[in-house]
Amino acid sequence: MKGLITFLGGALAGAVLAALLTPESGEDLRFRIKTLLRKKGILPSTQLDEFVDMIATEIEEKK
Repeated sequence: MKGLITFLGGALAGAVLAALLTPESGEDLRFRIKTLLRKKGILPSTQLDEFVDMIATEIEEKK
């Protein structure tokens, strides 16, 4: 179980890092994050929009 949590944490950190280094509009960024999370099945669709908005807001504030 610990290995799975570590893997998911690393995958999420990698996705955030890629998003930080890629200049995109907020809408494009949210779309890419949602697509990635859906493909990986990381979050159920009921929580996906809220989670993506939180990540995108954090990224936009850091720029």
